[in-house]
Formats: sequence, structure tokens, C-alpha cells
Amino acid sequence: MSRIPRPLVTTLSTLALAAAGLTVTTGTAHAASCSQGYLPLPDPSCTPGALNPDVTQDTIGSTICVSGWTATVRPPSSYTTALKKKQIVEYGYSDTNVSDYEEDHFVPLELGGAPRSEENLWPEPHYGDEASSGKDTVENKLKKAVCAGDVSLTDAQNAIMTDWTTALSSLGLS
Repeated sequence: MSRIPRPLVTTLSTLALAAAGLTVTTGTAHAASCSQGYLPLPDPSCTPGALNPDVTQDTIGSTICVSGWTATVRPPSSYTTALKKKQIVEYGYSDTNVSDYEEDHFVPLELGGAPRSEENLWPEPHYGDEASSGKDTVENKLKKAVCAGDVSLTDAQNAIMTDWTTALSSLGLS
């Protein structure tokens, strides 16, 4: 009887554990508390989105529609990198290379998302059918539409929280 090479056994075991919602770290299996099943969206039970109370339809002229405003509320990378490492484990990603993810605001700062809320930040993969770079394009178009008065802030926030991949079309934007 032929023997299966150890690297293949390890790879197959890791895949089986991942399929069961478990991750392997330092030789033990840990349950992932967030599901990857919603990708390219975050798991709504872990990352439902959260809003910045300072950003409303009445304040967009002094907040999100001011060039450079998001830099004034963006959390430091020391905060987001530490959170990203923690959430990569919570989401059960087998790829734990932090550079393969963007610690993304589900409701973007450009649309009044809460800057530091763990309910609004998640490790969004740079890879896949709908990668993080595609979401950035949607965010920018939605912000332009809100600031031009073509779409209300609330409608843009709801559209991106419902499904960023269809947010533009659901609002009649392209």
C-alpha cells in the first residue's frame, strides 16, 4: 500500500478543518466565529456596519464632502493592523498574511461610516471575484452622488450595507 506524503495530508487536513469552520494555528484547531460564506461581503453577524453620528445629511457639507475630511477621522494603522490580525482569525481565513487583506470600513468613511467601530471594520480580501479594489470604486462613485445631491446619504449607506456589488445599480447609478 502506498503512503500519502505528509505535506499532502497536512494540506488536506487543513482544508477539511476550514470546511468545518475551524482554523489551524500553532497546532490546534480553533472555531472561526465569523463566516466567509458571505464573501465578497462581510458576515453580517460580525460586521453589520456602524455609522458615525457626526455625519448626517445636514452635515455632509462640513464632513464627507470636504476634500481630505476622511483623513481627520481615519484610525491609525497601528489600530487597524492589530484589529485585522484578530479578525483574520475570527473569519477563519487560511491565508493569514495581513498584506492579502484590507482592514476595510464596511460603511466607508466617505459615506459616514464609524471610524473605529469593530462592527464596521473587517479584513476584506484583496483576491477573489469582487476584490477590495472594486469596492473602493463603488464608494467613490456613491460619495460623488451624495455630494452632488443625486442620492441621499441614507440611501447610499443602505445600498452599500445591503450589497456593495449592486449598490450603484440599485440606486440607478453606473
